[in-house]
Amino acid sequence: MLKKQEWFESEEFWKNYGPIMFDGSHWAEAPGIAEAVCKIAGLSKGCSILEAGCGPGRVAVEFALLGLDVTGVDLIQSELDAAKETADAENVKLNLIKADLRDFTTEKKFDCAVNLYTSFGYCESIEDDLKILKRICDSLKDDGFFILECTSREIAVQYFTEGEWFERAGKTVLTQFSVEGAWEGLRSKWILIDNNTGRRIEHEFVQRLYSAIELKRMMIAAGFKTAEIYGDFNFAPYNQNAKTMVIIARK
Repeated sequence: MLKKQEWFESEEFWKNYGPIMFDGSHWAEAPGIAEAVCKIAGLSKGCSILEAGCGPGRVAVEFALLGLDVTGVDLIQSELDAAKETADAENVKLNLIKADLRDFTTEKKFDCAVNLYTSFGYCESIEDDLKILKRICDSLKDDGFFILECTSREIAVQYFTEGEWFERAGKTVLTQFSVEGAWEGLRSKWILIDNNTGRRIEHEFVQRLYSAIELKRMMIAAGFKTAEIYGDFNFAPYNQNAKTMVIIARK
């Protein structure tokens, strides 16, 4: 029986929505994020880092510019191709691997791994999400760091909006959001209208929402010794003022 393809496995989705999700403002944030990760994990030139879900390489390239040995894993070939183009333009090297994080294995062990920009929680089952965490844990050296940034249930509740519209990358973007179950997930509908041709495409997907304590427990179940929760990459408290959740785990 053929396995059902999930939306994030679609090359067509990333071709259409990648430029919207990874716009200039997000690229501008990348150097600061890379520096913060290095500070958290005590990384210096020559240390190894795995970016699990590297996308077009916006942060992976910044790690390489800081002198790290960078491996990026992604399921989408076009995203890996974009990451290589960016790395070549910056004259740095990335080790790029096309793989599903649920099945990813590596003999190489890393000093640190990251999963950034709310790239977690999109699999069909909690078991698959846990499998990803276990694979990442297995890829680390003893005492290695794993840094996960994502939207938690608490953040989604606090900043929930039913939708918005904006202009980006030559398109008008309309978004609609709704809650799945008892805040178990957030359903997102993105409508893109090309400002030149009027062509309209739309896509709908669900992100599973975990509370901070649920994800901390999953980290421990995946094999990590500790997992600390913060409100940003600078160790701000995870409280009513937090706009994201950053979990720092140690193997």
